[in-house]
Amino acid sequence: MKNNLLLFIIACVTISCAGLKNKNAKAIDRSLESAFFKNQFTGLVVIDPVSKDTLYDHNSDNYFIPASNTKIFTLYTALKTLPKKIPALKYIEHNDTLFFEGTGDPSFLHHYLKDSTAFKFLKSKNNLALYPGNFQDTPMGPGWSWDDYEWYYAAERNGFPVYGNVVMLYENPQHTISPNYFEDSVINMTNLNNREIHRNRFYFDSNRKDTLEVPFITKTSTTKAILEHTLQQPISLIPKMPEGDKKMLYGIHADSLYTRLMHESDNFIAEQLLILSSGMLTDTLNSKNARNYILKNDLKGLPQEPRWVDGSGLSRYNLFTPQSMVYVLDQLYKEVSTDRLFNIFPAIDTSKPFTNWHGKTGSPYLFAKSGSMGNIYCLSGYLKTESGKILIFSFMNNNFRNSSADLKNRMRNVFEQLRTGY
Repeated sequence: MKNNLLLFIIACVTISCAGLKNKNAKAIDRSLESAFFKNQFTGLVVIDPVSKDTLYDHNSDNYFIPASNTKIFTLYTALKTLPKKIPALKYIEHNDTLFFEGTGDPSFLHHYLKDSTAFKFLKSKNNLALYPGNFQDTPMGPGWSWDDYEWYYAAERNGFPVYGNVVMLYENPQHTISPNYFEDSVINMTNLNNREIHRNRFYFDSNRKDTLEVPFITKTSTTKAILEHTLQQPISLIPKMPEGDKKMLYGIHADSLYTRLMHESDNFIAEQLLILSSGMLTDTLNSKNARNYILKNDLKGLPQEPRWVDGSGLSRYNLFTPQSMVYVLDQLYKEVSTDRLFNIFPAIDTSKPFTNWHGKTGSPYLFAKSGSMGNIYCLSGYLKTESGKILIFSFMNNNFRNSSADLKNRMRNVFEQLRTGY
């Protein structure tokens, strides 16, 4: 009799939960089937990583342009291939000369990261010889918009970045040009562009009060000249490294890069992370090597093969499905501690809506990466429900013509339904 009663209670609870899930799904259906979403393309998938249940599914096997949601794949690649401290450079000491090559480390004299490990190491040596030939990629990614060349978010990629490959200009508290190698290349005037398209000549109105960050063209000769100016010693360029085992110098803690990657949506760090990963897997620095490796090995179980062309998501050539996003997020959830994962992913303030959380009271319930460009807004990550569950979701929107604020408000309504309903 007791067993029958227990089975009856379990059955009632199961039916009640199923009914609740069905009710929540129908409420989300009504939102996504409204006139607001009619002419745009939207995909949403939500899973319970513990039970493996799919709680909601709408267009989740269709391809979307992900924008910066691409960085979720880049993060996973870096976590699987890079050590706890970032490889800063490779070197061989022979007689009185230090022969060195870049690894793609973005932190060398970076304006915000401020890692000085490699700088101090090189500064302590007398005869320096740089091999630039291991970088076998392009300065810009496939499909990048040509007219982004002057904006901080489109810094060029290379094998030995310096100062984040941007010139920082500001007037507070005094006139500053960093790196000061470019002092003679900055013209004090208002101009339609921050930099000339084919050469490192910059324009900055000293009356402006904000900080301007402008990418510079990263030719090998420019990198060499900046290094010589900063280290205050000559550097030779060599056609190949000497024979022998290369040593590795390790620098900044990897999580410092990962946190800035995700919290600031730093495109430059994203691109350089794939280059770093390539250097750990092969003898050359080419981001395609890293992408191909991770797709053929750790992510061979992806439900749909993506078109993945860069690390940052700047390119509109990228195509990913919500299912594939959730697959990678689930792998991260299984392989990385929750505390660490939710520090790397930005907490989202849903009251703004969808800016990074800076509140002193209350607590966020979304830990996710956004991705936005013209007519595109995607958000993928983790959701804490009121019952204590962690759900994994990918909510992707392409081709919308309404305001992004209106879209985010409607997305927030869906997230609230998930938070209170599961």
